[in-house]
Amino acid sequence: MAIHIDRDKCNGCGKCSRSCPYQAIEIHDKKAQWIEDRCTLCGACLKSCKYEALTGEIPERVVPDFSNYRDVLVFCEMFDGSFHRSAIELLGCARGLADDLSQRVIAVATGVKAPDTLRDLIAHGADECLFLENSSLAFYQTCTYAHILCEAIKRFKPSILLIAATPLGRDLAPRVARRMGLGLTADCTRLSIDPEEKILLQTRPAFGGNIMATIVSRYSRPQAATVRPGIMRPINYDATRSGDIRVEKIDLAQCTEFTRILECTMNPPTGVNLASAKIVVAGGRPICSEKGLAILKDFAAAVKGEIACTRVVVEEGFLSQEHQVGQTGQTVRPEIYFACGISGAVQHRAGIEGSRYIVAINKDPDAPIFEVADFAIVGDMFDVLPALTRAVQDQQKEFSR
Repeated sequence: MAIHIDRDKCNGCGKCSRSCPYQAIEIHDKKAQWIEDRCTLCGACLKSCKYEALTGEIPERVVPDFSNYRDVLVFCEMFDGSFHRSAIELLGCARGLADDLSQRVIAVATGVKAPDTLRDLIAHGADECLFLENSSLAFYQTCTYAHILCEAIKRFKPSILLIAATPLGRDLAPRVARRMGLGLTADCTRLSIDPEEKILLQTRPAFGGNIMATIVSRYSRPQAATVRPGIMRPINYDATRSGDIRVEKIDLAQCTEFTRILECTMNPPTGVNLASAKIVVAGGRPICSEKGLAILKDFAAAVKGEIACTRVVVEEGFLSQEHQVGQTGQTVRPEIYFACGISGAVQHRAGIEGSRYIVAINKDPDAPIFEVADFAIVGDMFDVLPALTRAVQDQQKEFSR
């Protein structure tokens, strides 16, 4: 198949070139020129030319038969011999997806030695757990882990693959997707099953976080997605759940690794623990001053909450990156999230969707944050927060008597 260009009709307007996402059409000497090596035959250029200078037959893409791909496979990340919290969150998400498809959840993990906590993966939603052991797996290495996960995919033929969007997962997932020829949706904030087509609906922020896009992978299996830690809610621990647990030695003699880790040094703790905080007190642009930050800290101390902020506060230098919540920061799931002077842009809301209760304080009654707030206080945080701080402190004095 080819794209044909009628040079008599082409006036070099450039619309076809601008419409091509792969730069497969360029303008030379005021005429369009097709670059075959770059073209994917998507047809975007044909629709853009109102002069009918471009013609071509675009073959209809046929969805392959994926009936032999079943189940949801979760890669359960480990750190220092323990499962990362994201593993339990992904299993809860996978359990819901698998139930909608009447399929199973398979947990795959790897390391030097199987931990005693494999049973926890079953209790949190897995139907089957496979742990692959090898003495060379003390540290994460891209090629080795990609090889292991690709072999697991070939073995189980899952319909869906879930990986946490941690630094490890963000390195591993695209490598696996490339090797297996998969479509991959990164940093998903919501996953669900289409009730009609029974395919995975993968929702994530797009265009700088200004919109939420839902993406589907129709032409490859498994449907691969990474999910940010803190987004999905784990299911309750159920000690009565039954499932298969297998521990196997894996041979990595044929796996070529191009790097060798000599030493691993841990970053010193920062003292910021937003991931497990029950109460988070976050501030927006109004705390970009000594007075505003002091008011926020006083309230956070009164309610025993962790301090968080939006990106602008970090950019202005008033708080460190560890405090940032949102699309480019951390994702939190506290019992109560206080949004103080925060407008509620999509980028920030992507990081707080899992909060049980959101209390919004803003002097603008039309602020987008009120659309997701469970409790709304319309007022200036410079007036509201000190009043709330005094009220909390007075209550604490009453209880201490």
